[in-house]
Amino acid sequence: MTKPSYSLFDRNTQAIIFGLQVKAIQRMLDFDACCNRETPSVACIVNEGKSGMHTVFFGKEEIRIPIYPTIEKACEACNTADVFINFASFRSAYRTTKEALAKDSLKTIVVIAEGIPERRSRELRQIALKSKKVIIGPSTVGGIAPGAFKVGNTGGTLENIMESKLYRPGHVAFISKSGGMSNEAYNIISRNTDGLKEGIAIGGDAFPGSTLFEHVERYEADPDIKMIVVLGEVGGRDEYSIVEALEAGKIKKPLVAWVTGTCARVLPSSVQFGHAGAKADGKDETADVKNKALADAGAIVPESFDDFDSAIKATFDKLVADEVISPAAVVKPVHVPTDFEALKAKGDVRRKSGFVSTIADDRGEELTYAGMPISNVIDSGMGIGGVIGLLWFKRRLPEYANKFIETVLMLTADHGPCVSGAHNTIVCARAGKDLMSSVASGMLTIGPRFGGAVSGAASMFKEALDNGLTAEGFVKDMKTKGINIQGIGHRVKSLRNPDKRVELLKDFTKANFPNTRYLDFALQVEQVTTRKKDSLILNVDGCIGVLFLDLMEGAGFSATEIKDVVSAGGLNGLFLVGRTIGMVGHYFDQNRLKEGLYRHPWDDVLYDMPDEI
Repeated sequence: MTKPSYSLFDRNTQAIIFGLQVKAIQRMLDFDACCNRETPSVACIVNEGKSGMHTVFFGKEEIRIPIYPTIEKACEACNTADVFINFASFRSAYRTTKEALAKDSLKTIVVIAEGIPERRSRELRQIALKSKKVIIGPSTVGGIAPGAFKVGNTGGTLENIMESKLYRPGHVAFISKSGGMSNEAYNIISRNTDGLKEGIAIGGDAFPGSTLFEHVERYEADPDIKMIVVLGEVGGRDEYSIVEALEAGKIKKPLVAWVTGTCARVLPSSVQFGHAGAKADGKDETADVKNKALADAGAIVPESFDDFDSAIKATFDKLVADEVISPAAVVKPVHVPTDFEALKAKGDVRRKSGFVSTIADDRGEELTYAGMPISNVIDSGMGIGGVIGLLWFKRRLPEYANKFIETVLMLTADHGPCVSGAHNTIVCARAGKDLMSSVASGMLTIGPRFGGAVSGAASMFKEALDNGLTAEGFVKDMKTKGINIQGIGHRVKSLRNPDKRVELLKDFTKANFPNTRYLDFALQVEQVTTRKKDSLILNVDGCIGVLFLDLMEGAGFSATEIKDVVSAGGLNGLFLVGRTIGMVGHYFDQNRLKEGLYRHPWDDVLYDMPDEI
């Protein structure tokens, strides 16, 4: 059904929003919900250069509104939307408004921005008049049709919407320049009449896209509107068009009017009020003269703004008494749930946390690690070893412990291109995969057979020593169970060709740790295992595992804390962090070399195919 020419909005009106104004969009949809609209008033959003979907609430349900990169695409996709609400800044509002005016489907353009050059505002108005379209603004909050449609933030909060009965239509129309005064006027009208039918704030610029009279003229044509309320302001001559129409008998409905700014007469010189157009450049533009002209023409003009509400009430009551108005029925608004964030801000709701963090907090002015401000972390010189102590164990480790951790990271950073982690990273890099994917493929190879034996070794040696086993007894027990001792054995290193990494760790800890009882036990086990084969030495994984047990004991970890760290498998993180450094390096190396796709050579594969079946 086509809207009458006098109506800008109805319950089916949908808008295209220019600019991802999250709060304004949600307020429009909350208004829709409390009015029990069947369809959302926001058809789509234009966010220049971007596409996607924006998730919002429509009553109790979540819905998604499409986002388009251009006005052109938005109008093509949402060709039933006839309102364009332009939240562009004053720098681009002229361009985007002009583009919207050129679209046949768009009939009403709302321009929120203020500060558009006057020459351009005049040009936009002329385009609108020629194409028989309506501009609300610039410098406006918009407008509202109670029970049907509202522009952006018009009407204020949902509480004010309810209090002003804007969720259902009454019989009074309102027009002003000021958006802020409009919200106040809606409340005044709701308390003194059966409510608003439509309200518009044309904007406070000197040259708005539409005039007070043009909207009064629409209201005069609307049979559902029984009285009109106008709030003018000092400056300009817009109100004189209403005076002329009253004098010519073109406005027959009761019209209550007040022009603000009467206090200007007591000021020593000309003063500009809040809006660009609120400045009298001559006597005829003063509030007093305009109020008198309106009253002389037949408008109902109170003695002061303090009497504005009384004049509105008296006019409405007379229309009811004369049976011109049958007051609108009381309608219960649909309850709209309050957003969690709004309730939280008011302190009216609590929610059980989904996550708990005891190691880092980024909410304040400065990031903290285990309660320690990041600036103090840097100034302390604790290094990455100290950071690991804070984030992994929530404690400041001794300097020797920090140095040990950094030594481990350096020793485990890489072991050449042939081990599984580096190999996988290289293959993925040569396949054109990104850094994250390539390194992740390498990380996934870390396990009991490659790097992941740190935790396993710590667990085995700890259990054996804590249970009072001798090295001989431990080896015999594991052999009986048929379990290989994690941390023992190396593919190429042996007693005759020791692993330099292990030697460096032993030398450092013997010189710096308070005690190394787990290392000592592991070396006793090594003496037993190497009797059988000289390659069954304590390898780097096992050495790191047992030395970290010694580190935790020396740093004052409780027995329970040590058990929790070991049983959680957390010590494998040392190898994970260290080896990731090397995998990133291999990724960079392959990209620098511009290596092509890797294909494994045929002659390195045993093809053992069955006979033909």
